[in-house]
This record gives sequence, C-alpha cells and structure tokens, in this order.
Amino acid sequence: MTATKPGVVGTAQGMRCTHCTLPVPAGLIAAGADRQFCCSACRTAYAIINEHGLDDYYAFAERRDRPVTASGRGYEEFDHDAFRAIYVQEGDDGLSECDLYLDGVHCASCVWLVEKVPLAIPGVVSAELDIGRSRCRVRWDRGRTPLSAIARFLDTLGYVAHPFRGARADERRRREDRASLVNIGIAGAIAGNVMMIALAIYAGWFGGIDPEFERYFRWWSFLLTTPAMLWPGRVFFKSAWGALRHRALHMDVPIAVAIAAGYLRGAVNTFTDTGPVYFDGVATLIFLLLVGRFLQQRAQRAAADSAELLFSLAPNTARVVHDDGTVREVPTEAVLPGALLEVRAGDTFAADGIITRGRSAIDLSLLTGESRPVSVAEGTPVFGGTVNVSAPLRVTVTRSGESSRIGQLLKDVEESARRRAPVVRMADRMAGGFIAAVLVAAVATYWTWMGRDPSRALDNAIAMLVVTCPCALALATPMAITVAIGRAARRGILIKGGDALERLATPGLLLLDKTGTLTTGRLELEQWDGEASVRPLVAALEQHSRHPVAAAVLRAMPGERADAEQVHEYIGGGIRGRVGGHDVHVGKPAWVLDQTTGVRETFAPLDEALTPVLVAVDGIVVARMGFGDPIRPEAGAAVRALRARGWRLGILSGDDPRVVAAVGRTLGIAAHDCRGGASPEAKRATVVHALLDGPVVMVGDGVNDAAAIASATVGIGVRGGAEACLAASDVFLARGGIGTLVELETGARRTVALIRLAIGFSLVYNVAGAALAFTGTMDPLIAAIVMPASSLSVVIAAWRGRTFPESFA
Repeated sequence: MTATKPGVVGTAQGMRCTHCTLPVPAGLIAAGADRQFCCSACRTAYAIINEHGLDDYYAFAERRDRPVTASGRGYEEFDHDAFRAIYVQEGDDGLSECDLYLDGVHCASCVWLVEKVPLAIPGVVSAELDIGRSRCRVRWDRGRTPLSAIARFLDTLGYVAHPFRGARADERRRREDRASLVNIGIAGAIAGNVMMIALAIYAGWFGGIDPEFERYFRWWSFLLTTPAMLWPGRVFFKSAWGALRHRALHMDVPIAVAIAAGYLRGAVNTFTDTGPVYFDGVATLIFLLLVGRFLQQRAQRAAADSAELLFSLAPNTARVVHDDGTVREVPTEAVLPGALLEVRAGDTFAADGIITRGRSAIDLSLLTGESRPVSVAEGTPVFGGTVNVSAPLRVTVTRSGESSRIGQLLKDVEESARRRAPVVRMADRMAGGFIAAVLVAAVATYWTWMGRDPSRALDNAIAMLVVTCPCALALATPMAITVAIGRAARRGILIKGGDALERLATPGLLLLDKTGTLTTGRLELEQWDGEASVRPLVAALEQHSRHPVAAAVLRAMPGERADAEQVHEYIGGGIRGRVGGHDVHVGKPAWVLDQTTGVRETFAPLDEALTPVLVAVDGIVVARMGFGDPIRPEAGAAVRALRARGWRLGILSGDDPRVVAAVGRTLGIAAHDCRGGASPEAKRATVVHALLDGPVVMVGDGVNDAAAIASATVGIGVRGGAEACLAASDVFLARGGIGTLVELETGARRTVALIRLAIGFSLVYNVAGAALAFTGTMDPLIAAIVMPASSLSVVIAAWRGRTFPESFA
C-alpha cells in the first residue's frame, strides 16, 4: 500500500509545515509550492524520510497534530571512549549494542519510524523501540557508522537521544522476573492438575473407587509432581543446601525437608501401592511459596528503584573549552582535572572547580541546603551538582567523578549503608532455634514410634515435618510487610523494606531538614512594604532576569506588565532599567542605596528569617520586599502529632542559623534542638553521635542530607528532593511535605502489631500441631490439609489488616 505524500497544510492561522505541522513564518512561505517548511531542519528531515522511502510515516494521523523539533546537537560525546565504556556493549558477532532514551516518543508512528532506521543508516542492524519506556535498543556495526550519526538522524526526526542509564541492571532484573514467572506458571499448572486428581482420589475413599483407577491416578500425580520438584521447586533445595554449607539454618531448610519427605513418601507409596500420597500438598506448597516470594521481591524492588536516580546528580555532558577556543560537549565521565568548562546560566556544574571567568549566582540548595542563591566571582570554588543561576561562567576543574564532593558524599552513603547493623525481623530472629527444634522433633517422633509401632514411625515423622513446616511463620512477616508496603505505596509512601517499618514503630529522635522539608524550598515574596503602584514597575523589570528572586516576584505579581528598557543586571547586586519613563533599581539594600539619593519612608524591622530587597524609583527608595522560604502548611500539625506520640524533634539544616531558629520558634521546637549552618559532613556526624543514645530518624530532601540519612536508623526522603537523598533513604514520601510522616508512623505501628499477632498465631498452631503429630493423632494427610489452611489464615489476616487504609482515622 502506497501512502499519499503530504502537501501543503492550510489552517486558519496560515500555512503549516509539511513535516512538523508548526506554522510557517510568512518569510519562508514558498509561493505556489506543494510543500511548505518552517525551517531548514524540517526541510532536511522531510528530504531524508522521502529519500529512504519512509513516506508512510506521514500516513499516521495521530502524528500529524504533534510538532516535531530538532535540537541540532552533534552528539560527538556518544563516540567518546568514556561513553562507550559505560553504555555500549560489544557482542560476539562484532556488532555493538546501546540503549537510548528518546524524548518525543508518543504514538505508533514513532515506533514505525524509529524501527525503520536500519533502512536509512548504513551499518544499523536493528532499532527496537519500547514505546512505554521510550527506550530504543540499537544494534549496529561501529566500523561502518558511529553512534553519533544514528543519534543525529533520530534527532532530525524529532527524537532527542539520551543514554539509557542502568540498562544492564534493568535487563538483569527483567531476566530474573521472567524466570520467576515461568517457575510460578509451571508450578501453578502442575498444582492445579494434581489437585484435580487428588479430588478424584479423595472422592473414591468415601464413595468407592476401582483399584485400577486409584493406581492410575497415583501414578499421574507422581509423574506431574516430579517436574515441579526438579524445576520450580529446586530454588528451595538450592537455598537450603547453601544454608547448610555455611552451617546456618533458615526457613528454606525445613521447607525443603518437608517437600522432599512428602514427595519421597508419596513416591514410595505409589510404587508399593500402599498408604496415601501427598503430591497435592507438595505441588500446592511449591506454588504458594513461589508466589509469595515473587510478590515480596517485586514490592521491595519497586520501592528501591529510586536508587537508580543517583545517576541524575550530574548532567550527561559537559561543555569543554579546548585550546583553540572551540567548545565541545563530552560525557561527564570524560571530564578530568585541569579541563576548562563553560557553564551557562541554568546549567548544572559537572565537576568541582574554580571560577576563572565571569560573575554569577549559584543555587547551592541541592548540596548545602542554603535556600538563597550565593554570589560567586573569579576565584570562587564551585561544586558539581549545584546550579548556575544567572550568567555564563568558565570553570577550571579541580576534582571530578568519585573524587568530587558529590562523589565523596555518595561514598559516605554507601559506607554508612554497609556499616549499618541489619535489624533482623522477628520471624528471622527466632528462625534458627525454631527450625532446629522442628528437625529434632521429627527425629524424636521417628525414634519414639520405632519403639512403639515401626509401621507408623515414618508417617508420624513426616506428619511432624509437614504440620510444623514454618510456612505460616515464614509468611507472617513477609506477607504483612508486603501488603503494608503495597498499601503505603498507594498513599504515596514508598518503603524499601520491612526493617524500616519495624524501626519506626519505636519512638526516638526525629531530625528534620529545613529547606524543602519543613519549608517549600522555594523563595517567595512574603512581605511588601511600600506603595502598591510600584509593583508593576518591579514586575516589568524582573521579567528580564532568571534570578530566583525575579521568579518569586513574577509569581507574586501576575498580570499585565509594562515594557522595560535599558535593562542591566548586576551580579551580586540587583537589576536596573527604565520602565514607563522612570529609572527603577531593585536589589540588595547596600547596592540600591549606593545608586540612590534618599529614602522616602522608614521601614519597620524585618523578620530575620526574610531576605530584604529594596526598590528605588528615580533615585528614591520607595518600597522594600521580604523574601523567604515559607513553612509548609501541614508542618505544624505534623510536628505536634509526632511529639504527642513520644518522638523528640529537632531541626538539622545547612541554612543560616538565624533562619533555622526562626522556623523552630514558629513550629514550637526548642532552640537547643535547632542547628543551622551544618555541612553535609557535620550532619552525618550529628546523626552518628545521636545514635549512641537511641534510634534516630532523619528526614531530608537534599544531597547534603544523603550521608546523614544513610547513617540514621531510618532515613526518610521527601518528594522534590535530590536523587542521592532518595536513593539513600529507607522511605520516600512521594506526597510533598512531611504531613505523611504521621501516616507512616501510624502504619508502621499497626504493621508491627499485625506481625506480632500473626507470629503468635503461628507459634500456637505449630505447638498444637507438633503435639498431635508426636502422639500419632494426626497423620500426614491431615497435616497436608491443615498446613496450607494455617498459611491461608495468615495471608487473610495480613490482607485484611488496617495498616495503611485508604483513609486514616
């Protein structure tokens, strides 16, 4: 089928571009032409698509209403050795493979076009696009075509390419999940069929069955259960064997023994045509345990995926200035000490360094917690991960990669995580002794009955193993935790593991970061002193600046603004210009006063938590603004609720001590519990010292909090925070602010209470079952029926428990 080639697209607003559908500027309209283009890039893209016979791309209707834009990047960094070492895999067939994340992917036409890349670029073997994740896997011959050429071609079509970070780990996880699902599917199919056969056998016991049919059913049960033992069930035997090799006991040991004993006894009875077979219980047990293990693993993995965000601390590329003055983008991994970087306004610093040219303001909140931009000039040190706010800079790199300040902080995070003593869950703490007792009880049962009735000795020992199989005990904790983690996630609370819930159930010291945690983390105009008629003049001037103060002004003063002329921004001072025939100055008090001749009125003292900015019109100061980082509206109620539940609260921040003290006063936190001006290293030291007196919970949102969060008993990251903070934390609050801390603490206490109840029930069941098996009252068949019932009761209790309900009381 041949698609009709596109022509001129006309709208009420004028001509539309044939390729991207954006309006065509009047100066670029070609009179009488069938096809119109808004720029040379779209003309080139259309020519490439047409030249390679990809015109069907335009036949997809949903693609026609979405504009296509190209970034114009060269992508030379994709050919750099440092990039290849990290993101490119070399296959045995001589082909290279790389996963790219594509911006702009949205519909079926995108898939069609991207996967036609091999037709357009020589040397490309395949391009597979996962539309749901915008991930394109490219396989190509690097000897014929560089990766940068492929990326440029995709860019021309409107798909900006980025390296897909964490691709190897992602593929490994997918393989593991596929293997687990295959095992579950096989075990479930076998368990269903064996249970159907077992029903026929059980019905025959009560209503009568021909011996030939019963023997037939026995053998089919044996033949079906054997693959379940050898394939899906092997995970329990491998785990048990590994535990025994290391002279340790865990839950898989009695599970493996019980499964093996039930299978072997059933096999013997099948061959001898005597006694019951236990294949239905064995097959069902394997299936249920595999399902529970998979659900627990997925829940924990989904919450732990935020660790991948560590990669986003630094930009993908850096602009390196070469000796001849040219500027080229290279991967951040290729930036070495001594390199000269160009950092434009709005860019993130890729490494630590010293400013060698330019003056600007930088946002340090990600690293230090300082809520206000800091002025910098030549000779000022800067750090990777911080943001250049207002003007371009040239920076000479002093430290990069792992040796940079961010790299060192991340090392601290990893070391703290390794040193942290694991809090073993209650079920695991008693597992070793319990398992040993079960094995001893089975042996004792066997030898006792060998002296009383040897024909019943093995059956009673198997009954002991089956009925005391710690399935209910093994499921009690993981099921309660899995359900609680899932329900918490639906409420915007992502918990990486059950240990965090256990720790949060016991009150201790709760340390809160200020910027972005207790406050919004964004400058806002909180106070205006002066004439209201001046506000439009200020807004007109500030719309020409990218400074955070300007952004706060524009948010506070929306609406129509006058035009400003002769605007000039003074780094570290302020901004000036002419608005409506008036000379207007806006900036720091000292700078404004140096530019003016007087002050029209006297202003009352400003709260020390606010940053003053003066406004002068025609040489006279007429207004003053106070900028601050507002306290989150829910912070006060959360602090009071947590204190009422036994928690001791404090503030640990890198912001100005006076600002921290003011926030503490507002929230009712004692001055001696509010520490400001703390560096990331000092925060970590404070947490480590506090741990000597009991459990410590650290709540924060910045890189400066990451090491302290990793060192704490429980680390909690808040939405909107830095990726390193989220990766280091045990809990991530996806709903902004700390109001959800109260829900988290309540849910943790409820979960631990439910675990204790389930473990208590499991112990009572196991003791009662063991007594019945030892006395010979319970045979293996009854044990095989009772054991899943006890596990099911624990599952139902965990599912019905009100740990994190839809609405908290």
